[in-house]
Amino acid sequence: MVKRVLAAAVAAAIVTAAASVPGFAQEKKQGAAKQPSPAVAALRERQKKCGAEWRAAKAAGKIEKGMKWPQYWSACNKRLKAAGG
Repeated sequence: MVKRVLAAAVAAAIVTAAASVPGFAQEKKQGAAKQPSPAVAALRERQKKCGAEWRAAKAAGKIEKGMKWPQYWSACNKRLKAAGG
């Protein structure tokens, strides 16, 4: 019984000490979302465009037999990069 009480007290002391150390338990700032770099923003935009094209082509049955998303994404990404978009 004494061991359990002592263990609980030590655990509480460690948690309290860890919470008081700056940087250990940082609180997330609200509204401080990091803006993506231009390259990441362009990548996401191409991915959204290719995803929309993939869904439309797949629904229309225009996808080549055996083609999966990774192959389609690679080809579409190259095409959009070459087009400057």
